[in-house]
Amino acid sequence: MSFVLVDKPRPGVSLITLNRPERMNAMAFDVMIPFREALEEVSRDNETRVVVVTGAGKGFCSGADLEDSGVMPNISGLTVTSIARRALELLEDAVMAMRKMHQPVIGAINGAAIGGGFCLSLGTDIRIGSPDAYFRAAGINNGLTASELGISYLLPRAVGSSRAFEIMLSGRDVEATEAERMGLLSRVVPAEDLLEECYRLADRIIAFSRVGVEITKKMLWSSLDASSLSAHMDHEGISQLYVRLTTHNFEEAIKARKDKRPPVFND
Repeated sequence: MSFVLVDKPRPGVSLITLNRPERMNAMAFDVMIPFREALEEVSRDNETRVVVVTGAGKGFCSGADLEDSGVMPNISGLTVTSIARRALELLEDAVMAMRKMHQPVIGAINGAAIGGGFCLSLGTDIRIGSPDAYFRAAGINNGLTASELGISYLLPRAVGSSRAFEIMLSGRDVEATEAERMGLLSRVVPAEDLLEECYRLADRIIAFSRVGVEITKKMLWSSLDASSLSAHMDHEGISQLYVRLTTHNFEEAIKARKDKRPPVFND
């Protein structure tokens, strides 16, 4: 059985599914290593313009597998301390792989996103959820820290600092309606429409310039690390000039508008 499935449900779209539904797609190494590899492979696939990530069954990802963590490779001769550090790196790599992808990543949050699964969801660029979606920073409930895999960096930037502090320190569930209201989800749609809604958004994105979309994703992520508004505006300006002066996309957009047709961007 493959714990990660990669499909192409329509042109330009790759669907990556965490496929361990009996464990609510928990983050065992047998799942996360092929998941990271799938992300890296799809990122190199020039036919893929948008990626959708979801979970099989009723959950998105329930976080660390507390019963069977799977097999971690290349640990012969290491002490527990070194194994623990490398284990974290393997999980962190999965979150960072989504951020590094050339393509926008849409998270189809179909159910529970708990602990590390919550962190994983925050690695996606856009999140659309079903009414069954909910989020929990579960580390605090287990006597640990709620801060892991980048959540204490990503969550405040997604929902604001006060909400992030409250969510992470209380260990409570954030249901789909509240998640949409605070911006953790872009929107909530019926469960049966979740993937189709993601695909509709993907189709809209695919209609635009590849380089324009890729750089816009990079600029949005870069803004989270910007030292100042002026520094980021300089970065944005150079990126805009790069696309404007090295493609004919702008001219095509003007011509298409005059011709009353959709533009065809060839970059």
